[in-house]
Amino acid sequence: NVRLTLADRGVDMLLEGVSAEGLEATEALTGFAAAQGLARLSIDDGYGPMLESLERLATEHPGYLGRESLRNAEGFGIAVIYYKDEESIRAWKAHGKHALAQKHGKERWYEHYEMRVAKVERAYAGPEGR
Repeated sequence: NVRLTLADRGVDMLLEGVSAEGLEATEALTGFAAAQGLARLSIDDGYGPMLESLERLATEHPGYLGRESLRNAEGFGIAVIYYKDEESIRAWKAHGKHALAQKHGKERWYEHYEMRVAKVERAYAGPEGR
């Protein structure tokens, strides 16, 4: 599948189910992107379907409260996932499909990632605030 999105810097092309193995394949894709004037070329390699599957599973997981995420034009993203308690977080971390996604993430999808587990003591929105 090919998905095209008009971003602020031009066309963003996502190739799903494709992997670039080796320098020659990577250079060919980079050359294609440059010749077509693409703002960004992304290769999915299974990430999208896995993410969609995990998002569905997470909403059914005991203790799940919600999710917020965003991604900028350069591909930097952040996701915040809320759970009722530490026990729910540990159970999700140990879930089989989540464990498989973590393994794939470390091996092929992320050059770097950071994880923070935090407790929300209070939350409010404005302009009224509290």
